[in-house]
Amino acid sequence: MTESTALKISQRVYLPLEEVQLSAVRAQGAGGQNVNKVSSAIHLRFAIDRSSLPDSYKQRLRQLPDRRINSDGVVVIKAQRFRSQEKNRLDALERLRLLIVSATQVQRERKPTRPTRGSQRRRVDDKTRRGQLKSTRKRPEV
Repeated sequence: MTESTALKISQRVYLPLEEVQLSAVRAQGAGGQNVNKVSSAIHLRFAIDRSSLPDSYKQRLRQLPDRRINSDGVVVIKAQRFRSQEKNRLDALERLRLLIVSATQVQRERKPTRPTRGSQRRRVDDKTRRGQLKSTRKRPEV
């Protein structure tokens, strides 16, 4: 598959662009008269369950706590960063690719560690020193 017909997710995984629905809409915000005449923003919709992605990718995507994924399992991205429709289209596809890639990366499990005895002692000594410094700022008792 080529770059023009598919979105490269990883070395082995490609997403055919036929599975991504792109539509041009009018951009919001400032932009003068141009914003009222030209539909330069891109609305991207991608149905996770109906895609050809591997099942593990689909499962991880559905579990992401991302507001761009609605309850029906559809990713909705609105790209309106640029004035050009083509740049916004490429931006929306890149944001979709990054979302899918982020779902595939597995977080390493954190190994709990304990502070060393020396670091504990230094922390307590520092707290004592700070307390003594602050006590010298008090008003003298008469």
